[in-house]
Amino acid sequence: MPQPLKHGYKALLAEAEAEVESVEAADAVSMAGRDDVVIVDLRDPRELEREGRIPGSFHAPRGMLEFWVDPESPYFKPVFGEDKTFVLHCASGWRSLLATQQLKRMGLPKVVNMKGGFSGWKAAGGPVEAWQQKKG
Repeated sequence: MPQPLKHGYKALLAEAEAEVESVEAADAVSMAGRDDVVIVDLRDPRELEREGRIPGSFHAPRGMLEFWVDPESPYFKPVFGEDKTFVLHCASGWRSLLATQQLKRMGLPKVVNMKGGFSGWKAAGGPVEAWQQKKG
């Protein structure tokens, strides 16, 4: 029998949804390609290999996100230091919702969740391309 939790994933998602801004996938499609927007893909590399990616998106594996965003981290990625709006997505919008909440708590000023994730993007007619993992 599973151990009882005091605070399950549904409560975590509800709290995050109340705290962060989200955009519909169709709105994210129209935002993509703008100079002031970075689409951030949090999915696992196997998901990207299997399903493709949003053209021009930046891949930041969910497990490294907080380290890549923090300028004091040895893993900091300069893209997160730019004055842009970061639109986070995963496959369905759950991981990205929690990740958006974390980045807001860290103080990243312009970060939003894409509702429906990559599935929503595809349903909204957003373009998809094959993903090639960078070697080295």
